Amino acid sequence: MNAFIKVISKFKELDRRYIFFLIGIAVILPLLFPLNIPLGITQPSQNLFNKVDSLEEDSKVLLTFDYYPSTLPETEPMSYAALRHLFRKNIKVITVTTIPLGALSVMEGVVKDVAREYNKEYGADYVNLGYKYGYQAVMLGMGRKISDIFPRDAYDNKLDSLPLMQKVKNYDDVDFIFIVSDNATVDYWVSLVNARFGTPMGAGVTAVMAPKCYSYLQTRQMVGLLGGMKGAAEYEKLSKNYGRAIRGMDPQSIIHFLIIFFVILGNAGYFITRKKEGSK
Repeated sequence: MNAFIKVISKFKELDRRYIFFLIGIAVILPLLFPLNIPLGITQPSQNLFNKVDSLEEDSKVLLTFDYYPSTLPETEPMSYAALRHLFRKNIKVITVTTIPLGALSVMEGVVKDVAREYNKEYGADYVNLGYKYGYQAVMLGMGRKISDIFPRDAYDNKLDSLPLMQKVKNYDDVDFIFIVSDNATVDYWVSLVNARFGTPMGAGVTAVMAPKCYSYLQTRQMVGLLGGMKGAAEYEKLSKNYGRAIRGMDPQSIIHFLIIFFVILGNAGYFITRKKEGSK
C-alpha cells in the first residue's frame, strides 16, 4: 500500500513533457492503425439526417459555410458529409457564406471537390452565391428576392441566367437550410429567417457552441443539430460517407481518456501528498 501511495504521489511532480509525448502518440498511432472505436448516434444528429434524407429528389437546399478556417477540423467534415448526402439524393444545392475571411475559398474547394465526385453541373445542380457584406440584411433580403442581394454569383455570372436560380426566387422556394457555423450567425439564421419566413433548418456547429443551440431544438426552431467532430462523424456514419471526422474520433477519444486519467492521478497525488505532510 505504501508503495502504491508513493507511486501516486510522484504524479504530482511528473514532467509535463511526458504528457505531451503521450498525447502525441495518442494522435499518431490511431491515425496509422485505426481502432474503430464504436460510435453512438445522438438523437439530434439522427433527426437532422432523417430530415435531409426525407427530402425528395430535386428539392432545393441552402447550405451555409459560416465558419472561419481556424475551426476546419470540426466544421469542414460537416460540410463534406452534408454535401455528399445532398448530391447523392440528387438535391439541388445553393451555397452561401456570411464570413469574409477565408470562408469563400474553403466553400469553393469543398463544393468543387464533391461536385466532381457526383458529376454535378454548375448552374443546374448547384450554385455558389459567394459572400455579401452585412449578414443580417443579407438574410432578410434573401427572403424577399435572392437576386436583389446577389445579382451575380461567386463567379460573376448573372444570377437570373442560371437554370437553378430561375426556380429559386426566395426562401419560399427553399425546402431546407443546412447551417454549418462556428459563430453567432447561426442565431440570426434562426431568429431572423426561421422566425420570419418559417423555413425549416438544422445546423452543424463547433462543440463549444452546441450546448447553446440545444434550446433551438427544444423550441423546434431547428430540426436537428451536429455538435463538433463527433457530430460530423455521426453524420458521416449515418450517410455512409466515411471521412475525416470518423478517422479523427479514435485519437479524440483516446486523448480525452488520457486527460481524464492524468487529472485523476494528479489530484490523487496532490491529496495524498497533502495528507502525508499534514500528518507530520
